[in-house]
Amino acid sequence: MMQRLPPLSVILASLVLVTMLVLVIFAPMIAPMDPRDVSSYSLIDAEIPPVFVDGGDPRFLLGTDNQGRDLVSVILFGLRISVLIGVGAVLFAAAIGVLLGLIAGFFGGLIDSIVMRIADILVSFPTILVALLISGIAKAQLSADTVLTWAPLILIFAIAVNEWVQYARTVRASSMVEISRDYVRAAKVIGLPSRRIMMRHILPNVMSSVMVIATINLAGAILTEATLSFLGAGMPPTYPSLGTLIRIGNQFLFSGLWWIAVMPAAVLVVLVLSVNVIGDYLRDRFNPKLMAR
Repeated sequence: MMQRLPPLSVILASLVLVTMLVLVIFAPMIAPMDPRDVSSYSLIDAEIPPVFVDGGDPRFLLGTDNQGRDLVSVILFGLRISVLIGVGAVLFAAAIGVLLGLIAGFFGGLIDSIVMRIADILVSFPTILVALLISGIAKAQLSADTVLTWAPLILIFAIAVNEWVQYARTVRASSMVEISRDYVRAAKVIGLPSRRIMMRHILPNVMSSVMVIATINLAGAILTEATLSFLGAGMPPTYPSLGTLIRIGNQFLFSGLWWIAVMPAAVLVVLVLSVNVIGDYLRDRFNPKLMAR
């Protein structure tokens, strides 16, 4: 039986996401200027509107900000930082969650109780509050130069520390089902070590659920990073993400310079929407009840 093609919305979202990933990878080569290079700033070219607005300059398709930086370049580098932090947070959370979920589901007993109680405690706190707390502690305990250097890793840890719970719970439940199957019992009978059974036999059978959760959580991680940066607890202005760009542009939103905030906000919306559409499709695609229809 032939499989149905994905809906048009999923195809379009996939094309948009692939395009953005290409832009992220090749941003240094595509961007007209390097926004990290202060010497490239030109105050003479500051606050130029987009090319499709009266007063626009063909050199700057989306206009310039208050420092004279080309918004296309700034958005490309901001998109790169936002995507890298989001992907890093998802990978870190997935690694911790999958490992703890496998251990809890395979061994059960006291280990299972400890892991799940820690998960229950963490999930009782909103992710954004935990991220703000960790970011605030890091800035209070570390020097300004250290925070500037390690800002991406601090953000990745701050976002992931609360997100591993969903992976752990899902993998734990799936592992408890797989343990009762004949192939796992046979592996135990022939004396295979527990680590090999978990990694070679159980893990491949739970990865489809992990991939769906990771795709859906990617949009949440990007939004969390943008929120932290918008609140001033994320990436510094010298290495702006999309959230930082929106925070900077928000200061000029009601002074007529709307494009400084609207352009990065539009890119963020399109990015998150594309990831959510693909995540919803994958969730339905790997749902056994929906697949049977």
